[in-house]
Amino acid sequence: MHTLSLKQLADGLRSKQFSSRELTQHYLKRIETHDPKLNSFITVTPEIALAQADAADARIKAGQAGPLTGVPIAQKDIFCTQGVRTSCASRMLDKFIAPYDATVVTKLHGEGGAVMLGKCNMDEFAMGSSNETSWYGPVKNPWDLTRVPGGSSGGSVAAVAALLAPVATATDTGGSIRQPAALTNLTGIKPTYGRVSRFGMIAFASSLDQGGVVARSAEDAAVVLQAMSGFDPRDSTSVERDVDDYLRDLNRPIDGLRIGLPKEYFAEGLEPAIRACVEQAVKQFEQLGAKIVEVSLPHAPLSVPTYYVVAPAEASSNLARFDGVRYGHRTESSRTLEELYKKSRGEGFGPEVQRRIMIGTYVLSHGYYDAYYLQAQKVRKLIYEDFRKVFEQCDVILGPTTTDVAFELNSKMDDPVAMYLNDIYTIAANLAGIPAMSLPCGFVGGLPVGMQLMGNFFEEARLLNVAHQYQQAQDWHRRSPAAFA
Repeated sequence: MHTLSLKQLADGLRSKQFSSRELTQHYLKRIETHDPKLNSFITVTPEIALAQADAADARIKAGQAGPLTGVPIAQKDIFCTQGVRTSCASRMLDKFIAPYDATVVTKLHGEGGAVMLGKCNMDEFAMGSSNETSWYGPVKNPWDLTRVPGGSSGGSVAAVAALLAPVATATDTGGSIRQPAALTNLTGIKPTYGRVSRFGMIAFASSLDQGGVVARSAEDAAVVLQAMSGFDPRDSTSVERDVDDYLRDLNRPIDGLRIGLPKEYFAEGLEPAIRACVEQAVKQFEQLGAKIVEVSLPHAPLSVPTYYVVAPAEASSNLARFDGVRYGHRTESSRTLEELYKKSRGEGFGPEVQRRIMIGTYVLSHGYYDAYYLQAQKVRKLIYEDFRKVFEQCDVILGPTTTDVAFELNSKMDDPVAMYLNDIYTIAANLAGIPAMSLPCGFVGGLPVGMQLMGNFFEEARLLNVAHQYQQAQDWHRRSPAAFA
């Protein structure tokens, strides 16, 4: 059952080939068997899952099933889940039991009838590109247990890649869906900023964070994104706009589609073997009738330094609420209020989170705000303008998702700059707010390679259509790590 697509799982449930309870028990057993090697889950919720499965079976029997009714899903541990620990992979929230559900959780499990298997591991407060900053330990890549799965959504991708869940939610602030999807042979999509509600999603950088999904195929991703998307009055950044039918146009031919190749994404720094995989994918698109256009994103090289001013600044503000007084980890020994604050935050936050809080506080401080934060916002506008001009020349943008395949565990933890450069191709889409996705396009040395597609605002349907057409012509996405087959 664990090799079936979402559509096949839904068809199997409706035709009574298996029940949601049987399907859920199957995945829970796989998690119990395989996850000790991966560490992809922080919290597994078997009682909730089986109760939801029984409710789904009743809905199916009554003829009230939707496309996700009874289908197991894993949630990234950044989304609040009522009555279940929501830790954001931090000691600071290790004992936090969310009193309400995030909108994404409500849409998938309450309205959609999906089954929650548990909460996936991640980089602490979504800050990282390797899933090594988690308080609960690093996540391993199912394709090679000595390597990282990428981050921050490393637990989500590891669970789906190892077939412990058919699909998982994820979030993307600077590449945290696309980069780990590329390193684990998955399809991951970050929708337009404001397309998916952030209500109940613990904030890292509020102008950049966006919820999305990781799945094995564009078709599976489309099903889940459809259920997740939509306006939410409880989220001030949610856009009041109708949601397209993401499944309707999946099979539409892409003959005549204009694909832009930004020359900056194929410059120095890209491993030749990765370039070869992406270029082979470009040839496949040409065979499908697409037209290739060379374009330029001249300010793209500035996306990393811009991001690491804007994102830490917003993080320092968002994480100020975790002080050990109102909620969050509280130190057991302090003599003064000042000492309580210092010890609680010093013990509750890991080194990477502390580093970003300090950077953010610095760039927002008096005397440095204009020199750093204000300048970064000006460059962010230039990056947005680059995309606006390019989309006058092409329909979608294509390039590599990462510079190389998954790197070894502990190989970059002592070099923050090298770690930050892992997102060099993905950050610009977050700064501009446009939708972007990664999909498998080959292997190098037995490790997966991903390519990135970026689209204009609210053109998720087009991206999913383009990705699906490619996946009908290639089978990279159907391959799974042998150890977990």
